Amino acid sequence: MKKRFIFLVAVIVALARQWPLLACTGITLHSKDSACVLARTIEWGGSDLNSRYVIVPRGYKQQSFLPSGKTNGMEFSARYGYVGLSVQQKDFVVEGLNETGLSAGLFYFPGYGKYEEYNEALCATSITDLQLVSWVLGNFKTVSEVKEGIKNIHVIAIDPRASTVHWRFADVSGSQLVLEIVNGKFCFYDNTLGVLTNSPGFEWQMTNLNNYVNLYPGSAKTDELRNLKLAPFGAGSGFLGLPGDVTPPSRFVRAAFYQSTAPQQNTALETVLQGFQILNNFDIPIGIEFSKDEDIADIPSATQWTSVTDLKNRKIYYRTMYNSAIRCIDLNTINFGKIKYRDAALDSSKLQPVHTLNLFN
Repeated sequence: MKKRFIFLVAVIVALARQWPLLACTGITLHSKDSACVLARTIEWGGSDLNSRYVIVPRGYKQQSFLPSGKTNGMEFSARYGYVGLSVQQKDFVVEGLNETGLSAGLFYFPGYGKYEEYNEALCATSITDLQLVSWVLGNFKTVSEVKEGIKNIHVIAIDPRASTVHWRFADVSGSQLVLEIVNGKFCFYDNTLGVLTNSPGFEWQMTNLNNYVNLYPGSAKTDELRNLKLAPFGAGSGFLGLPGDVTPPSRFVRAAFYQSTAPQQNTALETVLQGFQILNNFDIPIGIEFSKDEDIADIPSATQWTSVTDLKNRKIYYRTMYNSAIRCIDLNTINFGKIKYRDAALDSSKLQPVHTLNLFN
């Protein structure tokens, strides 16, 4: 256990020291057949996150890691089965869906959050931030239950040098909640917009949208400047000034406008596919986050995977930097009362499949 703890701390600190390479973009869509669909990306340009999916049955027991490396952290069992997507190792689920239709995910939040200091006397109710998603998915059905339940625990960091995170929770009713921990205090926000990125805080990001009140879908009208005729160069000029860089504030603005102007689809599946299409705009090429004198990681993309979750129909979809084909895990096909705990790599092969068309048969 001690060796594993030391390894985990090393991984977490490595991520923390390169937090400018960390990014996440989340959006929310609703179909005409009343499905709520959450989509998000996860970026890390430093190395392969070796992401896995986990299937967690009811009754599965876990224990939180502690900064001390001891094994007496908070114990928790899953009342509800769930499917999660993890990074670095299976205990760190960063996005998931449980059998009741509750979604939970974490987004990096460097420089603005601050957890409470670890208190050894409270170890039995203390859980590391990277395990909170697992605890939430295993124990709650609604965002209101999450909000009440979290008040009874202490969220801590394994290592104080690590970046903080914030969380997004949503249920089948369409309710969505953002949790940020600032100066050791829980700060909850109703996320009616349904967008989330990284730092600064959620309230600031929402206020910043007012800087783009001039944007609108469609094209600008022709105008005259004295005797000079002015006309748009092409379609979409109403969005001239929409920020295109990959910083969290710019991605928040772009996601808000892309999501809000997207036509509503008829079905949940059409909406899922729409979510992937919108988030294609947020794929981060591997080179742009590094200066000229830095070594660039040997991976295809800084956007390592994109997931889309259909809360109503209990399905979680994903595609990865190695394979752009969309894959689906249908929770309706899983008997969470009988299945054993399972984890597996998101990709069985780290090579994009290419299919050559046979045009003459």
